[in-house]
Amino acid sequence: MDSLLIRWHHSRNVLIRLVLLTVVASALIAMNIEFVNEVYFRNQITRTGYIINGGIVLLFLLGMVRIITALLVYVGEESQLARFVANLDAGGEDGPLKEMNKRSLIAIRYATLEKLHQARTPINQSVLASTLVASESTRTSLIRFINNILILTGVFGTIVSLSLALLGASDMLESSVNVSGMGLVIHGMSTALSTTITAIVCYLFIGYFHLKLNDVQTNLVSGIEQITSTHLIPRFQVQTETVLYEFTGLLRSLQGLVRQMEISQDGIANLEKRLTSAIEAHAERTDQFSAEVRTIKHLLKDGFRLTEDA
Repeated sequence: MDSLLIRWHHSRNVLIRLVLLTVVASALIAMNIEFVNEVYFRNQITRTGYIINGGIVLLFLLGMVRIITALLVYVGEESQLARFVANLDAGGEDGPLKEMNKRSLIAIRYATLEKLHQARTPINQSVLASTLVASESTRTSLIRFINNILILTGVFGTIVSLSLALLGASDMLESSVNVSGMGLVIHGMSTALSTTITAIVCYLFIGYFHLKLNDVQTNLVSGIEQITSTHLIPRFQVQTETVLYEFTGLLRSLQGLVRQMEISQDGIANLEKRLTSAIEAHAERTDQFSAEVRTIKHLLKDGFRLTEDA
C-alpha cells in the first residue's frame, strides 16, 4: 500500500477544511452583522436586491450541496480502494472483493477485467481510464456550471441595479424636487454593490472547493489506475513484453542447466578414466597373482616329490 502514490484520506481532509472555513465565514458574518444589515436589508426600496442576492445564494448553496455529496461519495470510494489493496496483500480464498461494495469503482474495474479475461479479449487500460474519467466528470457537471455562471450573476445584478439607478436619475431630471428619484439612484447603486459582493464571495468559496473536488477526483482515479497497472493487469493479461521476459529467464535457466550437464559429463568422463585405470590395475594384479600361484604350486611339487599328475 505504501508503494502507491495516492493520498488515502484526501477527500475527508477536504471535507474537514470545508467545515472549518464555513465556521470561520459564519463567525465573520456574525461579527459584522451590522454591516450586513446595512448593505443587504435596510432602506430597500424595491425587492430587486432580495431577488438577485437570493438567487445567487441559492445557486451557491446548490453547488455546495453537490460538492459535499460528491466528497462523501469519494470518502467511501477511498475506503473501498484501501480495503481492496489490503485484500490483495492478504490474499486468501475469498479474493480481493472480500467484504466490499460491489458497486464501488474499484470493484467494477476488477469485475470488468475479469470478464475481459474470461472472454479472451485484450485489455486496453487507456480505454478503461478514459471511460472512468468521462463517467466521473458527469458527477461534477452541475458544479462546473454553477461555478462558471456564479460570477455572471453578480454582473447581471450590477446591470439591473444600474438600470434602476438610471431610472431614478431620469426621474430626478424630470423634476428637481423628486426625492424618490434620488432614493432610487442610491438604492440602485447599493443593490449593485451588494450583488457584486455576494457573487464574488460565493464564487471564491465555491471555486476553491470545486478545485479541491477535482483534486480528490484525480487522486482517486490515479489510485485506481495505479492498482490496475501494478496488480490487476499482470493477473488478467499476458503481454508480449512479459512473455519475452519470462522466455529470457527460461533461456538463462537452460543455459545454467547445460553448464551443469557439461560439468557432470566431464565428471563422468574422469570417472570412466579412473574406472579403466582401476580395471587395468586389477587385471595386472590378477595376472601377477596367477603367476605367483603357479610358482608356489611348482615349489610344492618339487618339495614333496610329487608327480606332475598329482
